[in-house]
Amino acid sequence: MKIENKLQSLGLTLLPVVKPIANYVPALKSGHLVFLSGHGPVKDNGQLITGKVGYDMSIDEGYEAARRVALALLSSLKAEINDLDRVARIVKLFGMVNCRPDFFEHPKVINGASDLLVELFGEKGKHTRSAMGMNSLPLNMAVEIEMIVEIA
Repeated sequence: MKIENKLQSLGLTLLPVVKPIANYVPALKSGHLVFLSGHGPVKDNGQLITGKVGYDMSIDEGYEAARRVALALLSSLKAEINDLDRVARIVKLFGMVNCRPDFFEHPKVINGASDLLVELFGEKGKHTRSAMGMNSLPLNMAVEIEMIVEIA
């Protein structure tokens, strides 16, 4: 099944690609790898999801924010490679959670992105990953995730 059909069957749509807030590109292809810059969680209306997980929002809300980041990453990936069915493997996620110093549930938050990628790509969606807590993130976004993807 095509990835975009799977997205549609889940009631999800790709988001418009957000322009970078500084001097970088959202995605860069090098050989068979695509490196995706850190993306944040964006609502359907384009508004950034902000706040500290464990303080301003629950773990479940953080999980949903990370899921939204995965959609933003896939939007930038599609803009770079034109067809998400070219994905050979999701290689790595680097997830950052905006949280208080005493918050220790980072993996539960970043699972929002990981679970969606595995749901969409199956075995090709299983990846290496880091989940880190941060004192702050740009624009107070709740979650920021980078991704590396191998393409065919």
